[in-house]
Amino acid sequence: MTPPLLKKINLLNKPVDFGKKYRGRRILGDHKTWRGFLFGTLAAIIFIYLQRGLTNTLNLNTIISYNSSNLFLLGFLFGFGALFGDALKSFFKRQSDIPPGKPWIPFDQIDWVFGAILMSEVYVRLTAYQVITTLVLFGLLHPVVNFISYLMGIQKNKL
Repeated sequence: MTPPLLKKINLLNKPVDFGKKYRGRRILGDHKTWRGFLFGTLAAIIFIYLQRGLTNTLNLNTIISYNSSNLFLLGFLFGFGALFGDALKSFFKRQSDIPPGKPWIPFDQIDWVFGAILMSEVYVRLTAYQVITTLVLFGLLHPVVNFISYLMGIQKNKL
């Protein structure tokens, strides 16, 4: 959710695809910016550190051992992976002539989760059960969060 929250910041507000086209269609579109990749990845790094603090304070069991992990690397892999997964989905969405902001179910819900899992797989090994559970859980949670952000005026679309 970081990129939509920071849409008022003009720093690095340039499309990742530099406005280029492939087969007559934009590669990613104006909504995938360097600002989003930078701040989205930084937010993931910050949230990983916050998760470690929260799990230690509440003495929670987690899939990932935050105390023995390189949190900066883990946050980078999760954040960049989520944004890369979203960008990859956007490429296919643009090539399929689906306009930005229009729903593309279920890909809009799981692209970022799949990207984060895939990218972090070089550092954290998840079982097939954990991967499927994560995709289903966050795939279902994504529309709820989007609807709340729509009600708050952060997003233009309900899904």
